[in-house]
Amino acid sequence: MANTFSNLVKNAYKSLDVVSRELVGLVNSVTLDADAAAIPVGQTLYSFETPATTSAAITPAVTPPDDGDQTIASQAITITTQERAPFRWTGDEAVAIGTGAGYENVKRGQIAQAMRTLVNKMEVAAWNEAVLSASRAYGTAGTTPFASDLSAAANIRKILDDNGADGARSLVIDTAAGVKLRTLAQLTKVNESGTSMTLRDGELLDLFGMSVKESAAVNTVDTGTGASYQLSAATAVGDTTISVDTGSGTIPAGSVVTIGNHKYVVATALSGGSFTINKPGMREIVADNTAITVNADYTGNVAFSQSAIILAARTPYVPEGELAINEEIITDPRSGISFRLAQYPNFYRTQYEVSAAWGVHGIKPAHTAVLLG
Repeated sequence: MANTFSNLVKNAYKSLDVVSRELVGLVNSVTLDADAAAIPVGQTLYSFETPATTSAAITPAVTPPDDGDQTIASQAITITTQERAPFRWTGDEAVAIGTGAGYENVKRGQIAQAMRTLVNKMEVAAWNEAVLSASRAYGTAGTTPFASDLSAAANIRKILDDNGADGARSLVIDTAAGVKLRTLAQLTKVNESGTSMTLRDGELLDLFGMSVKESAAVNTVDTGTGASYQLSAATAVGDTTISVDTGSGTIPAGSVVTIGNHKYVVATALSGGSFTINKPGMREIVADNTAITVNADYTGNVAFSQSAIILAARTPYVPEGELAINEEIITDPRSGISFRLAQYPNFYRTQYEVSAAWGVHGIKPAHTAVLLG
């Protein structure tokens, strides 16, 4: 069994106050699932999804109706990624930089940078999954929301409400949208907001029951080159497969398309004359030959219920006889993610590494929506 090395762990935590850290609003808002995190890399844990039920009038009879069968769907959660962030030192390097505070200061910075790298990758994975698993969208592509009021937050909440989303909700935005929020008078005037938190501290307040956070992972989504497409068949409420004809160009996953009165997020790219949108699907009946408008590239701010997106994150499994001479589990206070910090002996050299394994899955698309920016 490897020894622990408490002095190095102290360095790791000290360094968190020194090294720059990106905003990680998504990792802090999704569900951290311990059961899913326990599975080996590449294996799948299934989360069951119960379907909506129907009701019928009660008609007295000798026997009850022969009905009630349901198809129970499932969502697959997989640990897809296992990575390590290494760094190493020779004896001469340690002496050259200073065996006292100089060496220790650099080493603790390296530990923090390693954690930073891995957390940022998890944040990007969570954002990608949030966008690709979203149901619908609100806003104007290329226009940062909250330029003059809070209507964007009210409208994105409406999508979650209409889809039946429950539980704790978050709205994760980029810093450009954060700037717009911090300049709104109703949030910075103490007599209107009821607090000086935004004005004095820059802290974003909860909006309409959603915890507002910022993330450095929020980025631009490429919506392809699709143009002039039309429906090749009328759609019904709840349809998720959209058949198209005419038109040209690509409609990749993550694109936002306007069909009728709503904007939908594309789940699987256009291929063979159709693409799919995420559940709960179409919100209205739309006639054949209705135009499909592919929205421009957009910044993917996301709103979701905490239970809609699962992050399975853990330290890597270590077999008996593994070569580390020292190891410790350290938890990043900014993200709440735990990492394995290990030390390996080399020939006249020592190697350190910070490692983790993770996977992300949007298990409830109906409870996720995109706020276009």
